[in-house]
Amino acid sequence: MEAARPAGTFVVVGGGIAGVTCAEQLAVNFPAEDILLVTASPVIKAVTNFKQVSKVLEEFDVEEQPSSALENRFPNIKIIESGVKQLKTEEHCILTEDGRELVYKKLCLCAGARPKLICEGNPYVLGIRDTDSAQEFQKQLTKARRVMIVGNGGIALELAYEIEGCEVIWAIKDKAIGNTFFDAGAAEFLTSKLMSKKSEAKIAHRRTIYTVEGGKRETRTQTKADYVGSALGPDWHGGLDLKGTEEFSHSIHIETRCEVKKIYPQEEFKIVKRKPLAFPKDHDQAAPADKEMWPVYVELTNGKIYGCDFLVSATGVTPNIDPFLHGNNFDLGEDGGLRVDDQMRTSLPDVYAAGDICTACWQPSPVWQQMRLWTQARQMGCYAAKCMATASLGHSVDMDFSFELFAHVTKFFNYKVVLLGKYNAQGLGSDHELMLRCTRGQEYIKVVMQNGRMMGAVLIGETDLEETFENLILNQMDLSSYGEDLLDPNIDIEDYFD
Repeated sequence: MEAARPAGTFVVVGGGIAGVTCAEQLAVNFPAEDILLVTASPVIKAVTNFKQVSKVLEEFDVEEQPSSALENRFPNIKIIESGVKQLKTEEHCILTEDGRELVYKKLCLCAGARPKLICEGNPYVLGIRDTDSAQEFQKQLTKARRVMIVGNGGIALELAYEIEGCEVIWAIKDKAIGNTFFDAGAAEFLTSKLMSKKSEAKIAHRRTIYTVEGGKRETRTQTKADYVGSALGPDWHGGLDLKGTEEFSHSIHIETRCEVKKIYPQEEFKIVKRKPLAFPKDHDQAAPADKEMWPVYVELTNGKIYGCDFLVSATGVTPNIDPFLHGNNFDLGEDGGLRVDDQMRTSLPDVYAAGDICTACWQPSPVWQQMRLWTQARQMGCYAAKCMATASLGHSVDMDFSFELFAHVTKFFNYKVVLLGKYNAQGLGSDHELMLRCTRGQEYIKVVMQNGRMMGAVLIGETDLEETFENLILNQMDLSSYGEDLLDPNIDIEDYFD
């Protein structure tokens, strides 16, 4: 007898921010329809405490909840807890790992991305992407005296600041830290905070809350798909105690302009008879040879070798498209994501995508760019649901306003950080100028100007300028006449442009 084929007008794959937001929006629009949410994890990521800071800028918490919490809030959402085995787009159905066949009219793929590890299958190389991997990292750290962080994105920045009781060697391929987000000036402003002793007062307000019914996670056997959980949200380290074995609080050494050349297990390193360096205590002097034995040794492209307990690979992510490719000829973006148009449609009929798995291939606004961040995952999930809903009624929808201006607020090194528009002059060529204002230890403000108009801004610290600058970028007002006064600390710029 043929297995039952549960049918949902709408099926969403992925229990992360994009998938959950998409399912919630569909459930509101179509309260009489069954919305099927397929996720390999027993928990989902829910956006809570949402706050519209300004027209485009938004803040929210990410709460990890049991899937039943979502079903309780939206009775028409049914959660299928399984991985995807195969997508059959011609038949409009999904085969799940647990043997179900789900039929859809419209499908949205929100399966996120997986870490790009510098070395697959090495027990000394950890990637941090989801809650399970973050907890595994915490467990390893409790036994560690020295770790190496490789990479220069958001997770690497947060780890470098948060880890205590352990020597940290941070290897980056760029000239300065946080290259994805900051120029050299902002990096220098933050590095001074990183190198100084952190105050004992921890951040009082944490935005990530992990809750699982019964307090304990179920330990499940992984299938060959080796499911990756949903991406971590803002302040993901809030629930973790990131402390090594040593008594000191914070000891970090940064190696710039280098990458990992080779990783040696201890036994192999004994044979090659190379000399590793001790942890550099004084940054002006060369480190002496390290006489201790370490579980693993890392050779960098600058010729230096360090021993450590393990490495954290924080070198970016790659869209998690593999479960959907077999038998399906999707158009892919240059970064490996599923290409989507301005209605979030992929190249195959009735298949949409949102969040980290997709590559935005519409003509973007001059001050917007795609970045795989949780704010964009929420915006894309919400917009994809609107597009699916209107398409099912035979209409199309205008592009969501959130894609008019790139806007992201986060926290690095306990500073509030706001990024707006072309904050690093992305794609502007040499035809632009920068204006800076910096008060050491307090604030760093950079604006990107082109032809007298503001194109982007970086605000570090409590500047209270985000809404004013957002409006100036959106309005494209000619600011040439203000010159340097634009950032004069003695002028209340908010009153200026009210």
